[in-house]
Amino acid sequence: MSGHSKWATIKHKKAATDAKRGKIFSKLARELMIAARQGGGDPDSNITLRSLIQKAKSVNMPSDNVERAIKKGTGELDAGAALEEVIYEAFGPGGVGIIVQVLTDNRNRSAAEVRHVFTRNNVSLGAQGSVSRGFRRKGVIRIAADRVAEDRLMEIALEAGAEDLSREDGQFVITTEPADFGRVVEALATQGVQPEQSEVTLVPDLWVSVTDPAVAKELFRIVEALEDLDDVQNVYTNADVDDAILKDLG
Repeated sequence: MSGHSKWATIKHKKAATDAKRGKIFSKLARELMIAARQGGGDPDSNITLRSLIQKAKSVNMPSDNVERAIKKGTGELDAGAALEEVIYEAFGPGGVGIIVQVLTDNRNRSAAEVRHVFTRNNVSLGAQGSVSRGFRRKGVIRIAADRVAEDRLMEIALEAGAEDLSREDGQFVITTEPADFGRVVEALATQGVQPEQSEVTLVPDLWVSVTDPAVAKELFRIVEALEDLDDVQNVYTNADVDDAILKDLG
C-alpha cells in the first residue's frame, strides 16, 4: 500500500475536525464564490463549482451556506472585498514539493503570513511552475470498502467514465478526469453509494518517499501551520510517507 493515500486520509480526518469548528466552511465558501464568479452559478455548466458543491456535501456544509456563497459569487448578494487567488510553490524537508493555494483580499498580508511559515521551518520558496508542473488535476472519490462490493463499484464507476479504481487502507479510491468527476459522483448517488470524500484536487505524477520519522513530523507540522492561516485554502504535497510513520502521525 502506498503511504500517500493514508496521508490523504489523515488530512481528511483533520478536515472533519475543522468542519466542526466551522473553519473549513468559511474556506469552502470562498472557493465557491470564486468558482461562481469565474464560471457562473449553474453547476451543470460549471465543472469547478460542481466539484466544490460535492466537496461541501462531503463535510456536511449546510446548503444555505453553499447557496449564499454562490450568490455572492454571481453578484446576487454583496460579496464584500474582492478576492484573488495566489499560488505559492516551495520545497520542504526531504525535498518534498509543497503547493499552497491562497484566496485573499490582501495579497501583502497573505504573502507575509505564508513566507513567515516558510522561513520559520526552513522551507525554500520555489519559482512559479517548479512544483506544480509535477501535479495534475484529478477527481478523487473515496468510499469505505465495507459499504459496497468492489465489482459493483467498478461497474458503476467505469460506466460513468472513471479513470481508475484502487483499494487503499480500507477505502476504495476512484480517480477521474475533472470533466468526468460530476458524472461519476452522480452515478454513485443514483446507485445509493455515499462517498466519504469527493473533490477535484492536485495529484502528483511522482511521489517523494519519506521514511525518516523526524522529516515526516516536520512536514506534517508545516502543512498544519499553513492550513491554519485564514487565507490558505488548500495545501498539496507529493510526500509518500512510510505507513508505520503515518500510523504514529494519525
